[in-house]
Amino acid sequence: MNNKLSLLIFSVFILLLYVGLNNDSRLVQSPLINKKLPEFNLPILQSESLAEISTFPDDTFLLNVWASWCIECIREHQVLNLIENDDKIRLIGINYKDLEIDAIGWLEIYGNPYEYIIYDRDGQLGIDLGVYGVPETFLVDKNKVIRAKYIGVISEDIYYNEILPTIEKIKDDY
Repeated sequence: MNNKLSLLIFSVFILLLYVGLNNDSRLVQSPLINKKLPEFNLPILQSESLAEISTFPDDTFLLNVWASWCIECIREHQVLNLIENDDKIRLIGINYKDLEIDAIGWLEIYGNPYEYIIYDRDGQLGIDLGVYGVPETFLVDKNKVIRAKYIGVISEDIYYNEILPTIEKIKDDY
């Protein structure tokens, strides 16, 4: 009897391990997919202006959440610069739980691919968006509806094989 119980427990463990290893953690579905962006009123980094939902472009755009303390954001930033130069989609930043001086210094080192950056010092907008780590990126349509969420670094592969085709699909929907 004891051997059967051990075998059953071992089998369940192996099954859970198999499922866990074959799951792509980047594909976490956000409950905000197909919902409007949350309302907010926050400062724009290096500006006297405030940003709110009406400040966003009237076209599809990427909303990228980043911070100067984020090591993975450095790796992603090369691709964000490529996205800016590609000129196929607009890029808005959210600087998340950061010191303004650190964020500005970071941008001076790595470049600024963003049209503008929302300064979310306390992280409330990030919380409202369901952010639990940086970097995270949201694909938002012209109606300010979140169409996709990308957790972790946006690679060139993700940009060319996932984001751009999704943008085309969104444009075909209108």
